[in-house]
Amino acid sequence: MPDFSTSLALLTSPAILFFFVGAAAAFARSDLAIPESVSKALSLYLMLCIGFKGGVEARTAGLNGDFLSAAAIGVALSALMPLVAFVILKRVPRLDRPTLCALAATYGSVSVVTFAAGQQHLEAVGLPSGGYMAAVLALMETPAILTALLLLNGAGRGEPGRRRTILREVFVGAASVMLLGSFLVGLISGEAGMARLDLFVGPLFQGALCFFLLDIGLIAARRLMEGGRKLTPGVIGFALGFPLLSAGVALGLARLAGLEAGNAALLTILAGSASYIAVPAAMRLAAPKADAGVFVTASLAITFPFNLTLGIAVYTAAAVWLWR
Repeated sequence: MPDFSTSLALLTSPAILFFFVGAAAAFARSDLAIPESVSKALSLYLMLCIGFKGGVEARTAGLNGDFLSAAAIGVALSALMPLVAFVILKRVPRLDRPTLCALAATYGSVSVVTFAAGQQHLEAVGLPSGGYMAAVLALMETPAILTALLLLNGAGRGEPGRRRTILREVFVGAASVMLLGSFLVGLISGEAGMARLDLFVGPLFQGALCFFLLDIGLIAARRLMEGGRKLTPGVIGFALGFPLLSAGVALGLARLAGLEAGNAALLTILAGSASYIAVPAAMRLAAPKADAGVFVTASLAITFPFNLTLGIAVYTAAAVWLWR
């Protein structure tokens, strides 16, 4: 049976504990707040670090068949799982089509911070993963949004001009540019570049992650208090169950493709995550009538804490068990 004892290391890590500090402060109605400009800067910094370190490690290891397999699985999951989510969510009452499509995109796309927490957990349990998984992360962000746009506009909804604006935001948005751009910089500069930026993308990363997760804890708890009444039992069940389904599919495909255990675990963690940065930004343009109190709150206040407290450890343990 899998050994779940290492999950304690994740729950007691400083970054995760700061998430709970933020949530507790919000529930206590503290006036603690992180300025939006600081929060955005931290998000960009985290993506820069993840992408750059991934590019350096990818150059060291070489972009091999394992990367191509992981990338193909990741893109396929991001493009196709929103269709599965759409079918499931059609059975959930009181969901209008824009909100339904936004939920499908949210749970088909991925979370950068969950990826970072997953990397920390894999390092803690001694399960190495390839640096190129940062590129897989970047590739998995946009296909789900495109699938949701097709679902939303499939019956002629939306204006051509708006669709062009949305597609531009998806492909040249801040998250995509920062992740892929920093990955390419790391890939080109290699170990020489890492030697120059070691302090910036290494030790300082942990402090920034703590600060960012403190902010996420504040936002998640406040979203839950403000929009909790909009989360029906069907939406809550979906927010907890669909990540497990998506992670299970990813783990099975990774096993069939023969990925290494660490890469399979990280791909599974990505598949089990849900976006709360890229998708809300795109849906603000694509589906202005979609209820953010439902799809953002479900991702940020239910799925994200679930993955931090239990999901990441479960996905990792399942990968270790299957690769024994």
